[in-house]
Amino acid sequence: MRMELRVCKHCYNGEHGNPQKTAVTEDMVACAEQIREYKDLIGIDSLYISMVEEGDRGGAEALTVYVADIENDQIQMNDTQLVMEDDDGNVLVYPDPDDILEVLTRNIDQIDAQTRQDVGVDLSPDSEQILS
Repeated sequence: MRMELRVCKHCYNGEHGNPQKTAVTEDMVACAEQIREYKDLIGIDSLYISMVEEGDRGGAEALTVYVADIENDQIQMNDTQLVMEDDDGNVLVYPDPDDILEVLTRNIDQIDAQTRQDVGVDLSPDSEQILS
């Protein structure tokens, strides 16, 4: 399985002035980094983390699948998404931050069950609220 987390670089850096979105974005990246560290324990071949900036064509580094919305008769590429491809070539795309956090934290739980190492990620109150 291959995975790619794409997040808005500006959200991650706190440049949009939305501290809740920044906290959730930081948590998604922290979870993905932890999963990448222990990926072999749960059968993940690779995990890429891409920081997307305005004007990027989705920011794909490894998995060239894009999710778009239509806003005001304009196509808008989703800058935050989790893309997963299994060994059979099936692709799942999660564009919703709530779903992304759910998938990433479940992967952390799977890793936790396979090791004695502390693999937990301290999530922000905003992420904790989403997951509750």
